[in-house]
Amino acid sequence: MRRAVLIAALVALPLLGGCDSLWEDGGDRIDTAREFPPADRPVAPITSTKWSTEEARDRVNEAEDVMDSADVRPGMTVADIGAGDGYYTVRLAPRVGASGRVLAQDIIPEVIDRLADRVTRERLDNVSLKLGAVDDPRLPSNSFDRVFMVHMYHEIEEPYAFLWRLRPALRAGGQVIVVDGDRPIAEHGTPFRLLVCEFEAVGYKLVSYDDKQHAGGYLARFVPDGQRPEPDDIKVCKNP
Repeated sequence: MRRAVLIAALVALPLLGGCDSLWEDGGDRIDTAREFPPADRPVAPITSTKWSTEEARDRVNEAEDVMDSADVRPGMTVADIGAGDGYYTVRLAPRVGASGRVLAQDIIPEVIDRLADRVTRERLDNVSLKLGAVDDPRLPSNSFDRVFMVHMYHEIEEPYAFLWRLRPALRAGGQVIVVDGDRPIAEHGTPFRLLVCEFEAVGYKLVSYDDKQHAGGYLARFVPDGQRPEPDDIKVCKNP
């Protein structure tokens, strides 16, 4: 009950703002994102492909606990967005099993190449890899039961374009799983209120929030809700 009250209270706080001035950007956005409003917030630089060491994360049972909370089951098809060195990719693969699939995505070609070597070395036959873009995860439509975004949301330069283009990739009942820290973006986190506002702005609904301090913050689950807005109807969220 307490968790439900917390979600309702946080989501109810006003974050939506007018976007007229935000459209007057500095001209350095990529062309494919220009039909969407720019975010009214900073973007954290990609300083490392690792949030922590894999050994430290396994000691607190991070991946297993997060996968349990996300209800990842054998036979599912799952995307690991911003996969980095593959901490979740290599743990999702045995969880979904031989009848399931994992797609590991990143926007840095060298990271994809390095992860491909690891996938081959560990003989993860149910894993494929995909190079994404800053404004588009480039996922196939109607394909995923779960999409994981772990400690990377604060690095997305074009959240409205990215989330809008992500939505068609979800199957019926599919969910987006975000793990991040409830702290300023400059400190490599995403304030929870801002996260919810940006997802809602492009047609998602928050279905659960879990405190995951051992995983570096919170776990939020979102599902598509209603129709996607047209890009020029998206209301920009203010950075709290």
